[in-house]
Amino acid sequence: MSAVVEMVDVSVVRGQKTLLESVDWVVNEGERWVILGPNGAGKTTLLSIAAARLHPTRGMVDILDEILGAVDVFELRPRIGLSSTVLAAQIPEGETVLNCVVTAAYGVTGRWTESYDDADEAQAQELMAAWGIGHLAERRFGSLSEGERKRVLVARALMTDPELLLLDEPAAGLDVGGREDLVARLDELA
Repeated sequence: MSAVVEMVDVSVVRGQKTLLESVDWVVNEGERWVILGPNGAGKTTLLSIAAARLHPTRGMVDILDEILGAVDVFELRPRIGLSSTVLAAQIPEGETVLNCVVTAAYGVTGRWTESYDDADEAQAQELMAAWGIGHLAERRFGSLSEGERKRVLVARALMTDPELLLLDEPAAGLDVGGREDLVARLDELA
C-alpha cells in the first residue's frame, strides 16, 4: 500500500503564531480519515497543505508521489478534490454553478481565459445532476443556500475524478435533513 499523503515534521508559522507544529502524518491508498479537534486546532491548515493550496513553513510534504515545493501545484491540484469553506470564499459570488464545478478541471476557482471542451461540460452536468443541483446550473454561487453551496463544492471536488478527496467540514452550517442527505450521498460515493 502506497502513501497518498505523507507529511514529515510539518510546521506552519504565521507571524508569531504557530498554526501547526511538527506534524507527521501518513495516509495510505484506500484509507479514510477523519480529523477532529476544536476550532483553531489547525484542521483546515492541515487539509490546505494536503490539497497543495498552502506550503508549510518547515517540513516535507509528499502528495500523490509529488514533493510540495518541487512540483507545479497547478498540475497537482486537479488530481486532488477539495471541498472547503476556504475554497468557497475564493469563488467569485457572481460565478454560475456550472462554472464553479467545471473550473475544477483546471484547479481554478473562477472562469477566466481557459477553455473547456464538451466532455468537461458534460462531466460537470452529470455531477450536478448526481448531487441534486442540476437545476441550479445558471444560478450565481453567491445566491445559493448553505446546503446548495455544500453540494456544489462536493460536485466540484469530484470534477476531475480525483485520486485524493478532501472534505473540510462538509456538513457545517447544514440543518439535520441536509446533513443526513449529505452523509447518505457520501456513503453512496464511498
